[in-house]
Amino acid sequence: MVATWNASSSSSSSPAGSPSRRFISYRRRTKASRPSSESPPRKMRSIADVMAKSTPVVVEQEEEEQEDDDGYGDVTCEKCDSGERDDELLLCDKCDKGFHMKCLRPIVVRVPVGPWVCVDCSDQRPVRMLSQKKIMHFFRIEKQIDQTEKTQLSQETRKHRRRSCSLTVKKRRRKLLPMVPSEDPEQRLAQMGTLASALTALGIKYSDDLTYVPGMAPRSANRSKFEKGGMQVLSKEDLETLELCRAMYRRGECPPLVVVFDPLEGYTVEADGPIKDLTFIAEYTGDVDYLKNRENDDCDSIMTLLLSEDPSKTLVICPDKYGNISRFISGINNHNRFGKKKQNCKCVRYSVKGECRVLLVATRDIAKGERLYYDYNGYEHEYPTHLFL
Repeated sequence: MVATWNASSSSSSSPAGSPSRRFISYRRRTKASRPSSESPPRKMRSIADVMAKSTPVVVEQEEEEQEDDDGYGDVTCEKCDSGERDDELLLCDKCDKGFHMKCLRPIVVRVPVGPWVCVDCSDQRPVRMLSQKKIMHFFRIEKQIDQTEKTQLSQETRKHRRRSCSLTVKKRRRKLLPMVPSEDPEQRLAQMGTLASALTALGIKYSDDLTYVPGMAPRSANRSKFEKGGMQVLSKEDLETLELCRAMYRRGECPPLVVVFDPLEGYTVEADGPIKDLTFIAEYTGDVDYLKNRENDDCDSIMTLLLSEDPSKTLVICPDKYGNISRFISGINNHNRFGKKKQNCKCVRYSVKGECRVLLVATRDIAKGERLYYDYNGYEHEYPTHLFL
């Protein structure tokens, strides 16, 4: 049905000045069916009645055990045969066997990010000792000049320096000392061979300088003026010592150090000759990147390079692709009272020509055969050292 109201027909009976009515149309709508008067209205049952008449669902025990097996609930350590401390239990992605981080040799300090395989499933093979030619090519050693001419040149330089010193008495400042390489060329070659073997085993290329890779932090970001609170500037005399040591590295004259593999600590560094206090050991090198890009990185040798007021501009050194011997120097246990006694090196950050550099320096006399240790948490207490020996 459609009902219509005509505004013109009703205007005569409306009082003057009243608004005229508009045309209104009612559209036909479908009528809903009414419930039959014969059937009573439907009554809803209570939840208690529904639960009383429903059949409970029973999960079989075999299915629960199967779920536990899929979730590795019964995995134990292959070394100690214990399933405790599951937060330290690593599962091999190939054989699905479990290993406690502290039971592995060498000990794993942090939970790896991404796939991880045990030693039995790893395809890494022991690296053989490299030949003399390969070692020279590996470190890009320059052709050496005659040893006698070099010794005479260094003595003349020292004499000239002594004569040019002022007679004014000043307070002695502790200066960096250049490294003293081993006199035997064969011994130096063997020392460099241990480093080359360790770097090759980890797939790392040798680099004695900071590297800047596209996609990471540019060199323009490494400015000491961005350091929070400022950074100490390397003195002119210490800068000369640093440049002297870098030139010695290029000639194949390295500090008396060897890289050895320890079943507990992994690769570590030992002194192959006496090293005096305040001797420059090495510069920490590797790829320079922003910390924000490495927060979930499983590299165990990341070093702080620049602490900025803006956390997004903080820089770190990542020696996972490029590095030198500084990568293998061990850290002390900050949770052990004997850790400080083992420390014989320190890590110092300097401003060198406006850029941040990290230098490793001896803090006391180091005897031959002694291993090198320094504090990984010298600036920030974020590195987990509680599993260190």
